[in-house]
Amino acid sequence: MASTQQNTMNGTSATVAAIVVTFNRLAKLKTVLKSLESQTRLPDQLIIVNNASTDDTAAYLEDYARNFSLGDKVELCVVTLEANMGGAGGFSAGMRKGYELGADYVWIFDDDGYPQPEALEKLVKGYNTAVEELGPDVPYACSMVKFIDGNISEMNNPIPTWDWGRLQARGHNNLILVTSCSFVSVLVPRWVMELYGLPYKEYFIWFDDAEYTLRITRECPGVEVTDSVVLHDMGVNKGVNFRMIDAKNAWKFAYGIRNQASYRLHHEGKIKYLIFCATAWREMRRGGVEKAIRRKMVRQMFAAIRFNPQIDYPQRSNPVM
Repeated sequence: MASTQQNTMNGTSATVAAIVVTFNRLAKLKTVLKSLESQTRLPDQLIIVNNASTDDTAAYLEDYARNFSLGDKVELCVVTLEANMGGAGGFSAGMRKGYELGADYVWIFDDDGYPQPEALEKLVKGYNTAVEELGPDVPYACSMVKFIDGNISEMNNPIPTWDWGRLQARGHNNLILVTSCSFVSVLVPRWVMELYGLPYKEYFIWFDDAEYTLRITRECPGVEVTDSVVLHDMGVNKGVNFRMIDAKNAWKFAYGIRNQASYRLHHEGKIKYLIFCATAWREMRRGGVEKAIRRKMVRQMFAAIRFNPQIDYPQRSNPVM
């Protein structure tokens, strides 16, 4: 159990590796890095995963590493992937690298998520409080994700537990118990990676964060720390649903439907799989999604039958793709 493996964040020896995954969004990446450099509680390591970007990211990161101003306080590591592995593959690679560097915690987020100055400090404090109240099995802490205008980010709301206010009832008004969240800003302990493994890199994009945070809450819920704030610069502040599929975003939904259908079938059973497929089909019809696109999504539902990734564990050798 976690109690035999976990270092407390209250201890001075506990280290945090910040992990940012980027692909062809150099302008936003620069803002992320400035935000990280301005943290009131600096990470001990900064791992930047370049997901085979084809813009000027590689050249910029070479220059950034040469002139890294926090080298006396923060260990910098740039991981360059040979091919674009999507967000899922990037997070898996970054978390593995954080583990290999000996980090006690990894703090993962996207290249369009801008942590506010106290984000990590508040996240650490909130996690510690949750552990003190609930015990050592708390698997993660996530930040409050807001859109760049200060409103809540519509697509990044964690899923609360039935007793979401348990810690608030004890006077901790900034803590909400949750079962799953996005990877915009999540603090994950080392023991969780050892016990539950890494995100499925094969998912490529979409539902990798939901699956992973659901996986690691089997014994205890996670916690959202509402005064740890990250701004999500995602362009348009709206959620996603199957009525919204069009020719432009169909490639993302194809991954999302395959991944979620695979999860329902292989981890929850045939009935949940069939309910998911029927629901997705009904919503696409009601939304007037083009027939050709609907057929493409149905093919992904069938592809999910044979698509069943296995868990990678960072303490084991990295399997060949």
